[in-house]
Amino acid sequence: MNTSSASPPTPNLELLRKVIQEYQPNPSRVPFSNLKPFHDCIVELRGKKASYAVIADLLQQNGVKTSRARVAEYGRIVLDGGKKHKRRSQRCIILPPAPPVMPPAAPKPETSRAMDGPTSLQNHSRGPRIARVRMLDGTIAGEKSAGQMPGKISLP
Repeated sequence: MNTSSASPPTPNLELLRKVIQEYQPNPSRVPFSNLKPFHDCIVELRGKKASYAVIADLLQQNGVKTSRARVAEYGRIVLDGGKKHKRRSQRCIILPPAPPVMPPAAPKPETSRAMDGPTSLQNHSRGPRIARVRMLDGTIAGEKSAGQMPGKISLP
């Protein structure tokens, strides 16, 4: 290999400045270069509530190479004034003030379960709520009436 110790060539700054001033980007690389000549038409169609798909179809029928997504992007960026990202709005949950803490209620004196009715079921906070089935003769299924003793069966 031949390695030379010569220094790299010095840049010609005047030539570089001239090239930069005369530089023109590739027209196909300029964003929306094919849609900008039809800006007024797109604005007018959007004013008439035309969808981006309809606008893209009309442009394609008249020889403009584009797509629905490209027309929609043009609408968001050029017509609406910038590319905005959709973000979820954070929900602000305002809770009502907590009720004052009440001291625990004194226990009620024991009464029969038949008299307590649904209130006795409300004291249970865990597990499923079991239905209280009232039979035709007025007794509640699964409960022993006052006349029944454990272990004895009463016949009608």
